[in-house]
Amino acid sequence: MPEAPTTEPWAGTPPVPHSLRPGAKPEAYMAKIAEGDERLWVPIGRPQVEDVYSKPVWISPTLNMWADVLMAKKPCIVNRHYHPKPIWAYTISGKWAYLEHEWTATAGDFIFETPGESHTLVSYAHEDPMKVFFVVSGPLMWLDEHGNSVGHYDVFDYMKDARAHYESNGIGGAYLDSLIR
Repeated sequence: MPEAPTTEPWAGTPPVPHSLRPGAKPEAYMAKIAEGDERLWVPIGRPQVEDVYSKPVWISPTLNMWADVLMAKKPCIVNRHYHPKPIWAYTISGKWAYLEHEWTATAGDFIFETPGESHTLVSYAHEDPMKVFFVVSGPLMWLDEHGNSVGHYDVFDYMKDARAHYESNGIGGAYLDSLIR
């Protein structure tokens, strides 16, 4: 039950009975997704980049999608990639960009990435780490400096990396399972 109303006009309104259909999974709720236990941040990047992490907040193997907070603690090239499906991004803190575009994102900025785009994700020097909430659909194709594909990363790779990280630091794989919908 959510917080009890005080002066809200909907006070006394009952919740919908049987709101979750048989077989449906409950919603995923996670408070303050850009904060918390540092062990939840999975080292990420291809190739591996020091001080770049992902905190998964929702994972769907059946849709080949995930939502995460990507964090870079220092200025760097986070990665180069191509994506055949759309991606949504909301900047929480810090400063970042794609070298192939005219904009630089800071806290509060939203970006919709169209399918069929290649880019180089970079983080800038800033008093706050770069933290961006991403919703990723489909695979990312890792690129070399010439734009040639050198590998891929999809939801199954993401789950494998996160599970290994959580198993190695005492959190355990059940935590990852709690994010799967």
